[in-house]
Amino acid sequence: MKQQTFTDIEYANRRHQTRRDEFLEIMDEIIPWEEWVAFVKPYYFNNKVGRPARGLETMLRMFLLQAWFNLSDEGMEDAIYDSYAMRKFMGLDFTQEQVPDATTLCKFRKLLYENHAAETLLNAITRFLEGHGHMMRGGTIIDATIIEAPSSTKNANKSRDPEMHQTKKGNQYHFGMKIHIGVDAGTGYIHTVTATAANEHDITEAHNLIREDDEVVYGDAGYMGVEKRSDILDEPAFEGIEFRINKRPGKTKQLPEGYARAFEEYLEYRKSAVRSKVEHVFLFIKRRFGYKKTVYKGISKNLHRVLILCISANLLMCAKSGGWRPE
Repeated sequence: MKQQTFTDIEYANRRHQTRRDEFLEIMDEIIPWEEWVAFVKPYYFNNKVGRPARGLETMLRMFLLQAWFNLSDEGMEDAIYDSYAMRKFMGLDFTQEQVPDATTLCKFRKLLYENHAAETLLNAITRFLEGHGHMMRGGTIIDATIIEAPSSTKNANKSRDPEMHQTKKGNQYHFGMKIHIGVDAGTGYIHTVTATAANEHDITEAHNLIREDDEVVYGDAGYMGVEKRSDILDEPAFEGIEFRINKRPGKTKQLPEGYARAFEEYLEYRKSAVRSKVEHVFLFIKRRFGYKKTVYKGISKNLHRVLILCISANLLMCAKSGGWRPE
């Protein structure tokens, strides 16, 4: 056990535990650090000469903190110096080592992105949840949400991000990207994530979010007619899937008052009751982790950040449900 400092003892006697403290303690307990380090180690720096690389777990913890609190490289470095909770999560002792600088964090993030670490970790977490009975099979909820991007052209190139596009939702225009998510219908855990420009219709990515053994798929009114698309009909694994798609509210209101309308409203209510699980995912991504706007140029880099947040959301939901306790 690591010896406590006077600062640790003083901080342990506080009367109130902040939400940040509670969140970081949960994530520190639930993340399988040895496994995650083993995933990244094959392509981590192994310098023969020159300055030795910082500890892999230390860099991984700093990278996750940046994603969770939506901070820049320089802001993350300053935040660790300023926050005892973050320093404790990093496991740093300033008498022995300092916080990795912003440039080191930038290079580490680029290393993870180039080696598709987020996809590997999401697949690993999904296999774990399925293997331990936490994720059910047979049903998927599909949905999409818009992530805004800077629309200003007051920059060096005098232009917007070419991979982002504009779309209209309701009476408001949005410029950015769209993330598409497939969620397990039984438990609400995320199993698939893709990203496109904001002007792509939700229905175009539906076939990439459905698992081969799914028997039922839930979606909002934006997915009406998905079962008639060629990318669904031409896939033998999707044969026999029941698509329970919500109708537009105006369709039900057009029915005359009576038993037929009441039954139709009940069916739509039951569909929405299941489909609402996907909204919890967007709550974590946009509210809990604050990812309402893109932080990088290009869709793939922002997708990498979203995948990390989806992995974290799965772990946090599992921890809060009491479904995972380390042996």
